[in-house]
Amino acid sequence: MGLDYSSVVHAPITDVFDWHARPGAFHRLSPPWQPMRLIAEASSLEDGRATLALPGGLRWVAVHQPDGYDPPRRFVDALGGDGLATLPARMALRWRHTHEFVDIGDDRTRVIDRVETAVPGSLLRPMFDYRHRQLADDLAAHRVAAENGLKRSTIAVTGSSGLVGSALTAFLRTGGHRVIRLVRRDARDTDERRWDPADPDPQLLAGVDAVIHLAGASIAGRFTDKHRDAILDSRIGPTRRLAELLARTDPRPAALISASAVGYYGYDRGDDTLSEDSDRGEGFLADVVADWEEATAPAQEAGLRVVRVRTGIVQSPRGGTLRLMRPLFAAGLGGGWATAGNGCPGSESTTWSMCITARCGTRRCRGP
Repeated sequence: MGLDYSSVVHAPITDVFDWHARPGAFHRLSPPWQPMRLIAEASSLEDGRATLALPGGLRWVAVHQPDGYDPPRRFVDALGGDGLATLPARMALRWRHTHEFVDIGDDRTRVIDRVETAVPGSLLRPMFDYRHRQLADDLAAHRVAAENGLKRSTIAVTGSSGLVGSALTAFLRTGGHRVIRLVRRDARDTDERRWDPADPDPQLLAGVDAVIHLAGASIAGRFTDKHRDAILDSRIGPTRRLAELLARTDPRPAALISASAVGYYGYDRGDDTLSEDSDRGEGFLADVVADWEEATAPAQEAGLRVVRVRTGIVQSPRGGTLRLMRPLFAAGLGGGWATAGNGCPGSESTTWSMCITARCGTRRCRGP
């Protein structure tokens, strides 16, 4: 039983090992369909501990083994003596995972995962298919971003705890960037700063190279007056005040990447081919998005590069509409939810993260 799995990635061995050693790697390698949540990432691949929450209040504690640590060629983790060790299920107690990296020349690395466990390899293979594909895609995306001019940067992110923000934060950190999470509660460490959307601190963005602004109330739900007010109030005012702060910050960050939405084009454009140059549509969301984008004007007028990213519904088993609909379709109760004439553009959360990161470094990217 167990599994040996290998693949080749187009990156030097040191880059591959460093990617695994950075914060965010565990999040990036965790398949979104698995019922687990990362509580604490390992502080070190040599002797750190990663803790995951499982259904039923259980914990999986992965303990890194000092005797298996040999950078940049190998590190090892094993199931710790707590968490699942409190269960009588002996099958789950056997788990030792060896991560190996072999330099095969031409800036390529063979990545090998060896898992010693009583769990059948057929059950593990989909997870490692995902992990290896994700690793290769992330390394390629970071390489392209660097080629387009994105250097190691300090990037402030609002909305970092959401579905998109958590994936983006992990992606940026594995690329070697420092991420400062702008949060509405008191900061817990040096990589967080308290952000009051109504009255941001004048020093909030000191030392920041770029700002990625994602915060905003979810549009999911009935469009009651209260819900409409929340959608508006969480976007227009906070975005304008953030843009005004960017304009006053000295030295200024180089770029503001602000979330926007395809709601700009309205709810019914038929078979129209839409682009950034298309006219705005009609309806509540079109009005909101137009005002939302206009709220970034103070930063643009001050000379910052401003990018407004119009995206559709972000899809992931971790959250959003896909998480809501998945149980229904799994139970055979799913069905059509729009007519053939209704468009529903969307994107996957990992693709969205790569798209946003590319726009941080690509100087020619501006506007919607």
